[in-house]
Amino acid sequence: MTALYIDADACPVKAEAEKVATRHRVQMFVVSNGGLRPSQNPLVETVIVPDGPDVADMWIAERCGPGDVVVTSDIPLAAKCVEAGAQVLKHNGEPLTAANIGNVLATRDLMADLRAADPFRQGGGKGFTKADRSRFLDALERALRSAKSTIRKA
Repeated sequence: MTALYIDADACPVKAEAEKVATRHRVQMFVVSNGGLRPSQNPLVETVIVPDGPDVADMWIAERCGPGDVVVTSDIPLAAKCVEAGAQVLKHNGEPLTAANIGNVLATRDLMADLRAADPFRQGGGKGFTKADRSRFLDALERALRSAKSTIRKA
């Protein structure tokens, strides 16, 4: 059965993901280390993991697989989920796949090195826009349809 996993810490599209998951009648796991208000939706399970580095990421990576969809902006987590066979989307709807995850990881590492080399660098990130939210909704709709059809074929 298809499941939707949300890496919920700093996720700006939890409500949108819940609407799409409900429309598709897909179980959704909202995973964080606390601070979230649980949903009353019976399809949404809020998973609170213990504090610690990457505990939420490990919880998701250990459970996702083919036919599942993961929403995260954490690139190392995305790589593990892609390797497990899950479809992965960033919050702006960008898919992370076996074809592009290597380049995305390399770019992430390069940017971390550049930030470390210039401690006075400010900002650099762009804001989350309505267009990003719209792209995410469209991408999640397509990903869930694809994941559900993958499960049916298996």
